[in-house]
Amino acid sequence: MRNAGAVIHSHGMESCLVTMINPVSKEFRITHMEMIKGIQGHGYYDELVVPIIENTAHERELTESLTEAIEAYPKTTAVLVRSHGIYVWGDSWISAKTQAECYHYLFDAAIKLHQLGLDWSTPSHGPVHNLKGVLSGNGNVSMSVKAGTSISNNGIEPSRRCIVLDIEGTTTPISFVADVLFPYARDNVGRHLSATYETAETQEDIKLLRSQVQDDLEQGLVGAVPIPSDDAGKEEVIAALVANVVAMISADRKITALKQLQGHIWQTGFQNNELEGVVFDDVPEALEKWHALGIKVYIYSSGSRLAQRLIFGKTNYGDLRKYLCGFFDTKVGNKKETSSYIEISESVGVNYPSEILFVTDVYQEAAAAKAAGLEVIISVRPGNGPLPDNHGFKTVNSFSEI
Repeated sequence: MRNAGAVIHSHGMESCLVTMINPVSKEFRITHMEMIKGIQGHGYYDELVVPIIENTAHERELTESLTEAIEAYPKTTAVLVRSHGIYVWGDSWISAKTQAECYHYLFDAAIKLHQLGLDWSTPSHGPVHNLKGVLSGNGNVSMSVKAGTSISNNGIEPSRRCIVLDIEGTTTPISFVADVLFPYARDNVGRHLSATYETAETQEDIKLLRSQVQDDLEQGLVGAVPIPSDDAGKEEVIAALVANVVAMISADRKITALKQLQGHIWQTGFQNNELEGVVFDDVPEALEKWHALGIKVYIYSSGSRLAQRLIFGKTNYGDLRKYLCGFFDTKVGNKKETSSYIEISESVGVNYPSEILFVTDVYQEAAAAKAAGLEVIISVRPGNGPLPDNHGFKTVNSFSEI
């Protein structure tokens, strides 16, 4: 199913124990740990999710549940078996072995954090609070509560577990994206392609652009021009690429080929101190508050995950990534399609989509998220587009109102 070149099956003690800490959990989740970078397709700021299946008396009887887990978690390279061990796979034995070492390190870290009373699943790995109280005159009752969560008088935890935020028009002024980021990418695309043309990263960007432009030409899209083969020479190829990218930016297209290249151009701008991310004044305080409450916050934007990390990594309020659990982009799906929000709800560790609050400035995105079962609030900020009459959504002018 995954074209694995090698599979390692381990009975390492930590791979067993980590499934037993919470005997009803169907997933192991951890974020903000260095060794996550050793897992294929993941970075330090990402949330690593490993499915857990139940053990059976005979290993051959795991086939069905293992298959279901692999299908349900298309990004995973491992499956845990409760009280048994783990299966880890990779393109080669080196990849499988490297990832197995990283997984076991992370499991061991989670167990030690748990023993210290710390929550391994949150960015700060803060304490799991022990609360004591009196309920209905029955005496003292001890309760263990995850960091930041609160217990109301009737003992019910708050329903909201996650917040997913749009960027443009929600955390960040539209003017910053339209008047700073887009022009920077447009004005520097030629320089960037010329300077990095031979690198594997840029060659991958060019490959994606070629495929997208071919589709655009077949559909007769305005602004699409043929890209010559490499035999035509570097300068001719770059000139055609620049023409297509400028047309795509002008049309504000939300496509992966463009967003990936823009992210790499902006990366240079941030590294050279030519760019700085901008967020609304109320955003940092809200992120800090939600983080303290144990609410996991994610970003979902049409900009690439790289671009998202750049914007929040170097803002007018400093590095805000410490308050964020992960980033979603158009690889999840179009922001105006319900299936995208279903995919997100299956990725962030909630039992029900209604445990997620999505905040956006775009009505079509709000409608798609609502259809997927998410709670939705529309952000009304200076410069945002008008909303339809009687749109039916709650609106806020500041995150302090949430």
